[in-house]
Amino acid sequence: MPAFDPNGRGVVVTGAGNGIGAALARELAARGARVVASDIDADGAARTVAEIAAAGGTAHAVTGDAASEEGVAALIATARRELGTIDAWYANAGVDRGRGLDTPESEWALSLDVNVMAHVRAARLLVPEWVAAGEGRFVVTASAAGLLTMIGAPAYSVTKHAAVAFAEWLSVTYRHQGVVVQAICPQGVRTGMLERSGELEELLSHDSALDPGDVATLAVDALGGDDFLILPHPEVAGYYAARATATDKWLHGMNKLQQRFETKENER
Repeated sequence: MPAFDPNGRGVVVTGAGNGIGAALARELAARGARVVASDIDADGAARTVAEIAAAGGTAHAVTGDAASEEGVAALIATARRELGTIDAWYANAGVDRGRGLDTPESEWALSLDVNVMAHVRAARLLVPEWVAAGEGRFVVTASAAGLLTMIGAPAYSVTKHAAVAFAEWLSVTYRHQGVVVQAICPQGVRTGMLERSGELEELLSHDSALDPGDVATLAVDALGGDDFLILPHPEVAGYYAARATATDKWLHGMNKLQQRFETKENER
């Protein structure tokens, strides 16, 4: 597949009000993309766009709700009006809700809507026009939890696995028609989500907690190729291989981490 040069292209980034999404929007704009920065947090999206404008880039803030079919459709319609065409979609919006088996049904439902169905709903509207044009990029921020798991967070782990699985399916189905799908799978990144993770913060930062800008640079660099997995923490490749080839050993090791987590929780 040819490289995707963001210069002059219309790109949408969801969850662009903070963290990785804001960093992606800034990095893409710095490389010449015309960006729609969308977030349910209107102030956050506006702040990201103001930062891009101050740096000489082009961006539009759109308040968007990734948790509903209507919200995704409205975002795409607005982005098309602003950009003309949408050449790349960064499905970055995500939520981490609930802990353990007591996670309420409502939190499971929201996690499924934002972390999985938002991607499905966007792809339905975007992929047919990309197939017709012979090119398009769909980039999912899926987290290392989508390849491994996350202690204590069933809804996040399950839905991020599903996000990776849907991205894989898209790639399998449309790769030969010019649609390139990629999945960004970092471990700990210095965002509000990490700060709110409590006792999990140390575990998530085991190999290192990266700055969102570092993740964004790597992710946008990846537009130069068509590798499916974008791994800001290279160690994740080894963990992923171990999970696949020595599953019981890997599960045993993860259970030991679970026990350590429970001990720390009990000591609080």
